[in-house]
Amino acid sequence: MSASPEQTDPGQSRLANWIPPADGRRRKSYWLFLNRLTLPLICLAAVFAAIGAASFIVMSFPQHADKLYPALALLLLTGMALIWLIIARVRHNLVEPLAHLRNWSAGMSGGNLSARLPVPPRGEFRELAIDINRLSDELKSLTIDMDARVRAQTVRLARKTQSLDILYDVASSLSQHGDLDKLLESFLDTFIELVDARAATVRVLTDDGQTRLVASRGLAANVVEKDRMMDTGLCQCGWAATEGGIRIQHGTQSCAKLLGLPMLKRDCQEFVVVPVIYQDRILGVYNLFLDRPMSAMGEDIHDLLNSIGKHLGLALEKARLDSQARQIAIMEERNIIGNELHDSLAQALVGMRLQVKMLGESLHTKDLRTSQHEVQSLKTSIEEAHASLRELLANYRLKIDERGLVPAVAGMVERFSEETGINVFFHNECRNFSLTPLQESQIFHIVKEALSNIGKHSNARNARILLNGDGKGVYSLLIEDDGEGMAPVSAARPGEHIGLSVMRERAERLPGDLTIESEPGEGTRIVLTFPVAPAGVAVTK
Repeated sequence: MSASPEQTDPGQSRLANWIPPADGRRRKSYWLFLNRLTLPLICLAAVFAAIGAASFIVMSFPQHADKLYPALALLLLTGMALIWLIIARVRHNLVEPLAHLRNWSAGMSGGNLSARLPVPPRGEFRELAIDINRLSDELKSLTIDMDARVRAQTVRLARKTQSLDILYDVASSLSQHGDLDKLLESFLDTFIELVDARAATVRVLTDDGQTRLVASRGLAANVVEKDRMMDTGLCQCGWAATEGGIRIQHGTQSCAKLLGLPMLKRDCQEFVVVPVIYQDRILGVYNLFLDRPMSAMGEDIHDLLNSIGKHLGLALEKARLDSQARQIAIMEERNIIGNELHDSLAQALVGMRLQVKMLGESLHTKDLRTSQHEVQSLKTSIEEAHASLRELLANYRLKIDERGLVPAVAGMVERFSEETGINVFFHNECRNFSLTPLQESQIFHIVKEALSNIGKHSNARNARILLNGDGKGVYSLLIEDDGEGMAPVSAARPGEHIGLSVMRERAERLPGDLTIESEPGEGTRIVLTFPVAPAGVAVTK
């Protein structure tokens, strides 16, 4: 059974990390000892032995002491000389190298990578000093290389941060609300400041094989007018718009030849053309007039410019889709107005034409009583048609509050209650839901038509409007009253319930489902259910 890491013996762990000594360690240690200290120590031992022997002789044979004293003194002097030699050798060959090694270690620890050991002329410490100095050189080289890499990475990160800042600023300038011209002007102002360009332009690709200048900064008015349209086969802008890829040329001399006048009073150093792309489809190009090489902006400048081109392409495509959505909404609203005019005012005019014909016939027969009746009926029809026209005009002059659908409905309910005296209770149980402008318009006019019907036909005293949701993206609008109700639509006379038909058409355009429940004397209940479209998506049908 193997031991767990927690049960491992610390001694075994130390043994596992133990590094064996270098080959020849003992031999070199013995050689260092023998080479420097063995002979002096042997001589010193011999001198001490001789001194001991002389002392023994002096003590044993005092009569010969006078002869042995000079030899004994010579031996003592020799012993002292040997001791001094041993100390000198220990200091020179051991203490001083260790002191140099300690100073080197202190210098390296203090960050002085230039610290080196003095190399003795010979001996084992010479090899040690050479090895240590070589390791110091390698360490200094590695440190310098690491510092260079860190500086390069720091510069790279700084450029990446600057690129992200540029992309954020550009994306912010392109995501603002407003028409395309203002968006492009804001984009060019921001981009010129960020990349320190002298001038910049944006060109879009047209269906007839040309590039059209749609925005510019830093160019004279006559240059802009002259450069308004340009064939794609004549210059770098057209080639980039048809073939793709970032293109760079030195100065704008070739552009000046095409235009017949210089683009700038003082020519730039580089003229850069970058494609504007949306989903692999080239929509146009944008140009930069730089006073410094583009390579000076960093190695990631190509990726940055391409990313900005994609952001700009997204903005151009969004502007195109928004314009399409507005045109579709206008066309649908015109169809609704035409249908309502046809179903209300046009039918009233047809009825008045018949009444005028009948009035003419009665006048022709000199039937005054019938003529007076027809005149009165015609007057009544004109007043009803006028009222209907005023209602239509008021309906389409109403604008949704800038704060959204709910405040607009609340204001309309308040005005309706003041004008009719009918108590209307509006309650909103939805929070944080977003509708497209077309959806808000359709729901607003459905509520408007329902309140108009309540005020005209229901004789109700109370009404309720409830906006609710099921928490899964489907919402409902309830409008009910306590009035007289109405007959089934199948039993209605021609021309009646026109408002209900218009409400159903608006519900279909949400898209949504409209249910109407009513019985005579039981009031009317209208229920509209519809999904909420994601923000920025135009819901059409």
